[in-house]
This record gives sequence, C-alpha cells and structure tokens, in this order.
Amino acid sequence: MGIFTRFSDIVNSNINAILDKAEDPEKIVRLMIQEMEDTLVEVRSAAARSIADKKDLNRRLETMEREQSDWESKAELALRKGREDLAKAALVEKSRVTAAAEAIKSDYLAIDDGLAKLNDDIARLESKLQDAKARQKSLLARHKTATSRLAVRKKIHDYQIEDAMVRFEQYTRRIDDVEGRIEAYDLGLPKDLNHEFASLEAEESVARELRDLKVRVAAKQTTDAN
Repeated sequence: MGIFTRFSDIVNSNINAILDKAEDPEKIVRLMIQEMEDTLVEVRSAAARSIADKKDLNRRLETMEREQSDWESKAELALRKGREDLAKAALVEKSRVTAAAEAIKSDYLAIDDGLAKLNDDIARLESKLQDAKARQKSLLARHKTATSRLAVRKKIHDYQIEDAMVRFEQYTRRIDDVEGRIEAYDLGLPKDLNHEFASLEAEESVARELRDLKVRVAAKQTTDAN
C-alpha cells in the first residue's frame, strides 16, 4: 500500500507534517511522488472516459433530435392525407423519443459536472505533485550539503587528533630527557656517603621537577581535549 490510499488523502495532505514525522524524508518524498503520479494517471484516464462518454451521448442526442423531427413530419403528412390514426401513432413515437432524449440529457449533464470536477481534481493534484517535487529537490540539496559538511568536520577532527598525538610525543620526550638527566648524575662518580646523599637530593629535586612537568602535561592534555 502506498503513502496515500485515496485521492482525497493526497489533495488534503500536509506534506510538511508528513515529512516531520518521517525517519527518511527523502524516501517518503519519492513514494509520495510515485503515488501522486499513479493517481494522476488514474484521474486522467477517468477524465478521458468521461469525455468519450460525453461525445457518445452527444451523438445519440443528435440522432434522437432527428428522429423527433422525422416523426413530427410524418404526423403532419398523415393529417394532410386524412389519416388521423397514423398522425397519432407518429406523435406517440415522437413522445417516446423525446422522453429517451431527456434521459440522455440528464446523463449528459451529470457527466459534464463530473468532468468539471475531474478537471479541478487534476489541477489540485498537479499542484501537490509540483510541491512534492520541489521538496524532493530541496531535500536532496540539503543532504548533499550535510554530507559535505560532515566530511569536512571529520577531516578537521582527524587533524586535531593527529596534532594532539604529536604534542603528546613531544611532552613524552621531555620527560624522557629529565629522567635521563637523573641517571646521568651517577655516571663516573664515586659511591661515597656524601655522594649518596647528594645523589638523593639531586634525585629528589629532579623528581619534583618531573612531577611538576607531568602535572602541566596532564593539564595541557585536558585543555586540548575540551
């Protein structure tokens, strides 16, 4: 079953409301357009049948009008010839044809009214169809723009991550340098008691500097992440 099940559903529909509730507006618009185009074909076919019926009735009316005139002429001829019985019979036939013609005229007027309604329906449906097609173009343009923006944002995001990693590696190398300085103090030095205490003091100083550096690095990373 399509988006619409009756012609009135289409012409009375609020396209904005339908799209607001849809998970995939582009798909819904495509289905709307297909349903409207199918309905338009059906309405046009109905109009074409009405036009054909109207022409057929018109031909029948013309034939009956000729029959009415013919029976009247025959009635006049019968009276001129003194055949009143034949004149009455001719007038009876004329009356029968006249009644049939009146019935056809009634059908003709009904078809004419229906055809006018169909013409109005076609105009309304075409207006809805144009609106739906305009929405389709708009949605496709918005989707294309959004996709491009997403690609740009993703690219920028990747660059930010890469830059943060580079900065992290730089901070890591600085910490490695500090730790290397700690180890360098012991190289080539005698292991006497004074030296041991001096090494402890130096190590404590460097350790403090290392802790401070780690705090600054962590704070910097937190700031970059936000």
